[in-house]
Amino acid sequence: MARVCVFDVNETLIDLSALDPHFESIFGAAAARRAWFAQALQSAMAATLSGFYADFGIIARAALQMVAARQNLALTEEHVQQIMGAVRLLPLHPDVRENLERLRAAGLRIVALTNSPPAVVTAQLAHAGVSDLFEQVLSVDAVRRFKPAPEVYQMAAAQLGVAVGGLRMIAAHDWDVSGAMRAGCAGAFVARPGMVLDPLAERPDVVGSDLYEVTDQILAIEQV
Repeated sequence: MARVCVFDVNETLIDLSALDPHFESIFGAAAARRAWFAQALQSAMAATLSGFYADFGIIARAALQMVAARQNLALTEEHVQQIMGAVRLLPLHPDVRENLERLRAAGLRIVALTNSPPAVVTAQLAHAGVSDLFEQVLSVDAVRRFKPAPEVYQMAAAQLGVAVGGLRMIAAHDWDVSGAMRAGCAGAFVARPGMVLDPLAERPDVVGSDLYEVTDQILAIEQV
């Protein structure tokens, strides 16, 4: 039986670089967007490791404050609302819709699995016009632990009615792919600009520079 294709959302499907003008106007440099998202991910992982949970939206807001504090910048609630509101209205990477449609047309199940809270990811996928392509949209809120904790992938498998080995995690983050593989899933790495694999982790059998390459390989392997 073909594996379920489980997609990460932010940076894998959704293009966060569309936030750069907001960061340039507020922080003075578009590069602050990368620092912010990296801090949000670090804080989320630290929360899971230490047994704490707050939804990713709250963590992302705190990460904005941390980036601002490093620059001695007075961040207003208006600034925070500007960025966090824009997060729900981001575009897809240009290779996304066509390749989701290719996978569905081949008979594969398509699911999203994200660190974001349900309301945010629902708004993101609706705005991007791809909600109809996903069988289910799953959030870590269900287990109150962030990826790459194994409980997240185990929850996804249980929700989908398959063994963990029946999932293939597709992401632009090496830690998401390697975490899923350590939990028993297959992996697929989308090497978005600036994204690289961890040399200490097992290499997934699917690696591509974009979703066209990744989808070609998945279809060849699954032979559906």
